[in-house]
Amino acid sequence: MYGKIERCFDYEALTAVWLESVRATHGFLSEEDIEFYHDRIPSSYMPCVELYAARDSRGAWCAFIGLSEDMVEMLFVRPDVMRMGYGTMLLGFATEEKGIRKVDVNEQNTGALAFYKRHGFTAAGRDAVDSEGKSYPIIHLTKP
Repeated sequence: MYGKIERCFDYEALTAVWLESVRATHGFLSEEDIEFYHDRIPSSYMPCVELYAARDSRGAWCAFIGLSEDMVEMLFVRPDVMRMGYGTMLLGFATEEKGIRKVDVNEQNTGALAFYKRHGFTAAGRDAVDSEGKSYPIIHLTKP
């Protein structure tokens, strides 16, 4: 099942996936904040995680996951392939192959929250601001 997952260092291509995904799923973010995070994704965030990605039927990167030692740090899927199993495949890789049991989700991203809950994660805490101190509440999820 995980044969299509590859370690990836193509920050430019994955940042493009990130941007498409965020524009489709993060309607709560201002354009200013999208640009704020967009500038940091390839330079500050991606170098700090192990990135794994999946390609679509044309061979283009379409989804990726970023993992730290014990946590899913990021999971983004291009809108045109959402609900096709790429997110589930990447999350399964993280939990089954890498033993990851934690993820943080923007509280306003109800689709992502529902996705993780469908995959056995439950709320374990909440912060009123994100890691950058911006007023986007974060839900901490864990999986037994």
